[in-house]
Amino acid sequence: MACLHFPDAFRERVLNTSASAHAKALWQIHFCVLLWGFTAILGKAISLSALPLVWWRMILVVAAIALLPGVWRALRSMPIKLIGSYAGIGVLVSLHWLTFYGSIKLSNASVAATCIALATVFTALVEPKLAGRKFSRRELLLGLAVLPGVALVVGGVPFAYRNGILVGAISAFFVALFSSLNKRLVEHGDPLTVTGIELAAGTLTLTALIPLMDFAFPALSGNPFVLPGSRDLLLILTLSVACTLFPFALSLVALRHMSAFSAQMAVNLEPLYAIVLAAIFFGEQHELSMLFYAGVAILLAAVFVHPLLESRARQAQPEILGVAEAKNILE
Repeated sequence: MACLHFPDAFRERVLNTSASAHAKALWQIHFCVLLWGFTAILGKAISLSALPLVWWRMILVVAAIALLPGVWRALRSMPIKLIGSYAGIGVLVSLHWLTFYGSIKLSNASVAATCIALATVFTALVEPKLAGRKFSRRELLLGLAVLPGVALVVGGVPFAYRNGILVGAISAFFVALFSSLNKRLVEHGDPLTVTGIELAAGTLTLTALIPLMDFAFPALSGNPFVLPGSRDLLLILTLSVACTLFPFALSLVALRHMSAFSAQMAVNLEPLYAIVLAAIFFGEQHELSMLFYAGVAILLAAVFVHPLLESRARQAQPEILGVAEAKNILE
């Protein structure tokens, strides 16, 4: 990326503004993670299998977004190619949610949420290529540091949960793909409009997958065209609005001021919230050994180490500013 050298006063102003925007983005993404911590709990509480659960979650969010006139105005002004790009990302989002809730159904909420931490390794590998930024050896090493934690997690669960861990790891790979692509395209569209396009495409993808899922993955399949019961419908509405629509759009705003890797490291806090909530609501602590919690501790340690290393890296190169950051100040 092209770089410029600026006088001290202007450079300090840009750095302070950039740091403030980055700090705000961190708070935004952590609030999203807190809300996402409830998704595993709600997914466990909802009696539907993975495919109809995700289908209803997506279509309710799309219906809510479709009621906003501003979204349609933004959509009409968006190039067809860009709409297609966001729709492609939506396919990955739907596959992530399908495998995430599949992991919950095959194991439990704590295990599924913990598997998402693997996304740090995948993101360190794919984001530089997909988001068009320089490869970071530090991020890769930090991502690899979570692997012993994952190994302990695997060793600390009943054998019957191993399929849930495998599906959870696949879900983490989809997270790395769509978060990196969103980072690349996040500046080009209104967050709510982008959310609507992606989730609409995801809904269509799941609809098309119904015959395949019935044949190949019956444990995750189900008929989404049957209206859920009143209890499930209320839980899905909560999941759709409070834990999907709002945090999904807010996370896209936050990504404008942070890397996908930084966001993913914050998302690693989701298991902490999910584990605590799962213990409160479902008593899942009785299903898991101390090895599992030791692994979670390693994953969470990486979460707190990452921002410290990133802060030092920014301080080590105070004179080099990206053109995009300087443009924001001038505007």
